[in-house]
Amino acid sequence: MATHTGSQSSNTSNIPGEYLAFRLGSEEYGVDIQKVQELRGYEPVSTIAGAPEYVKGVVNLRGVIVPIFDMRIRLKLGSASYNDSTVVIVLHAAGRTVGVVVDGVSDVTALTPAQIKPAPDFHTDINANYVTGLGIQDERMLILINMDLLLLDEVESADESEVDSS
Repeated sequence: MATHTGSQSSNTSNIPGEYLAFRLGSEEYGVDIQKVQELRGYEPVSTIAGAPEYVKGVVNLRGVIVPIFDMRIRLKLGSASYNDSTVVIVLHAAGRTVGVVVDGVSDVTALTPAQIKPAPDFHTDINANYVTGLGIQDERMLILINMDLLLLDEVESADESEVDSS
């Protein structure tokens, strides 16, 4: 797995703005609304042989082949059951279009600079590289995810596995 070094603040600055809030288990996460292309219900995908476990497959979205990642598996949060509330967030990040499967989407939340706190130092490269901050509103906390870093790490990992297999 490719890792990113440096402080959490180097991942992105804690930029105020609007974030799409989504659920994975009992936790709420947020992604920059400007990265979101659309929301879709989960539907069957075409599986790809040899793909990592978190790559559920691909779909044809108006002529564009879009890989679908399960965020629970990608972030090592366990497996999910897909039901009527399961949502695919179609994003444009790291120069490509992808879909990410989440347990549900709640709302779009505006955060001011004062409401965005730095991500704690987790002393691990699992999840920590992608958490850019914590959005705090009253008693609500959103774990802010940098989808560009998450997807760039995915591309680097795929490139490394292609080199390893040659």
